[in-house]
Amino acid sequence: MLILLAVALFVGSFVSAALLTALSKRLAPRLGLVAYPQADRYHRSVIPLGGGIGIFATLVLFLLGAVAFVRFVAVPGHVPSLAERAGVNPADFLQRCDELAIVLGCVTVLFAVGLWDDRKPLGPFVKLAAQCGAALVAAAFAEIRVEFFIENHAITAALSAFWIVLIMNAFNFLDNMDGASAGIAAIASAILLVAAAFNGQVFVGGLAIVFIGTLVGFLVFNFPPASIFMGDAGSLVIGFFVALLTLRTTYYQQDASGPWYPVLMPLVVMAVPLYDFVSVISLRLRQGKSPFVGDTQHFSHRLKRHGLTDTQTVLMLYLATLCCGLGATFLYQVNLTGAVLIFVQTFLILAIIAIFESTVRHGKDSH
Repeated sequence: MLILLAVALFVGSFVSAALLTALSKRLAPRLGLVAYPQADRYHRSVIPLGGGIGIFATLVLFLLGAVAFVRFVAVPGHVPSLAERAGVNPADFLQRCDELAIVLGCVTVLFAVGLWDDRKPLGPFVKLAAQCGAALVAAAFAEIRVEFFIENHAITAALSAFWIVLIMNAFNFLDNMDGASAGIAAIASAILLVAAAFNGQVFVGGLAIVFIGTLVGFLVFNFPPASIFMGDAGSLVIGFFVALLTLRTTYYQQDASGPWYPVLMPLVVMAVPLYDFVSVISLRLRQGKSPFVGDTQHFSHRLKRHGLTDTQTVLMLYLATLCCGLGATFLYQVNLTGAVLIFVQTFLILAIIAIFESTVRHGKDSH
């Protein structure tokens, strides 16, 4: 039954996202949501900028549906509930319902700020303040936080809020190439889905499936050559949901005798987005530029300057993310030596990328 439900969630979210993105594509120009060619952007034509609307609408539709489902179907009634048949405590389902309501509020704020910025730039500090506010609320009141060996609520909330803001900005940075941000988010979420399934997390797994279906539906129109961009309204929402999945997935149970190092799985899964974020910030700071000002120095742009096409570039990003993520899935099954080898492998993948990119920059400078 759970498999059929998973398929239904994926197909439903995929179809909804594709249809709503197609509708957004038609409405965006009328709302003034378009991306014009600029010096710090690689595209050279006017592209609709309303993809975030389709992503947000699909996720909200399914979040509201999940709240209604939990309240009226999954909890105990006159017949055995889905929660009971799935071996999940019904009270836990009700708690997840309350958390979803808070998540929905945070996502709505991020979407509204991003949409406003897509139409009329707000400035980086306004967006950062909104991100910090939403992250703190989610961490403090929606239990979206890490509690590994830390019992202080304030510390875990602050650390989790920092992680959420970091991941939101990482995926906002990735939104510089057709299909990059949504595709990498889908791959990372699929890896996290494996971890959730391994730990029997029905609710987190269902949320991941809906999120993946939404991203794939959007990619129908965003994969190179893109006919619509997600904008900040989409990238902030995507980054928030990826951070949510990394924090709500269980990697370690203190009452079990399993190894502790799977808790570091998010760092391995997020290796490529974090590499892009850190490398771009470092380049800008070394050049005396503001880290908040856009440019064409992202990982994808550096690959394109090596002669790769848009499709080849985004596929290379996907493969790098998948290589890191596949290694992360084995953290549950290996001993400490195996875990060290997985982290070394991740480092070597990033090192290969760095060497390749340094060749790109030197090759460009030699002409």
